[in-house]
Amino acid sequence: QVQLVESGGGLVQAGGSLRLSCAASGRTFSNYAMSWFRQAPGKEREFVAAVSTSSYVTRYTDSVKGRFTISRDNAKNTVYLQMNSLQPEDTAVYYCAAGTYSSRDRTYTYWGQGTQVTVST
Repeated sequence: QVQLVESGGGLVQAGGSLRLSCAASGRTFSNYAMSWFRQAPGKEREFVAAVSTSSYVTRYTDSVKGRFTISRDNAKNTVYLQMNSLQPEDTAVYYCAAGTYSSRDRTYTYWGQGTQVTVST
C-alpha cells in the first residue's frame, strides 16, 4: 500500500501561483510514476501531469503546458506541482496518484484524497 496526502491548495487570484505537494508513505516511493489529475464540478476527472520514477520524463496536458511543472524528490517521498499563471478554468480538486507512467487514470493504483484549488477572477 501507498498512502498519499496532498497539500497546498487554496484560493488564489487569476494570474497567481500555487505549489501543490503530495507526500507518500508505505511502499517504496521511487518505484512508482507519479501524476496529478484534477476534477472540476460537473466534469470528469482529467489528467494534468505525470513524472516517471527517475524524473527522466514528464508529460502534461496541453492546457497547462508552459504554466505547470511537475517534479519529485525521491529522498523526501514527495511529488510537487508548481502552478503558475493560474486561470479560473484551473479551479478543481487536484489529486495525486501513484502507479505506471501514463496519462490514463486506470494505470494509477494509489490515490490521495484531493486538495481544492480555486482561482478567482
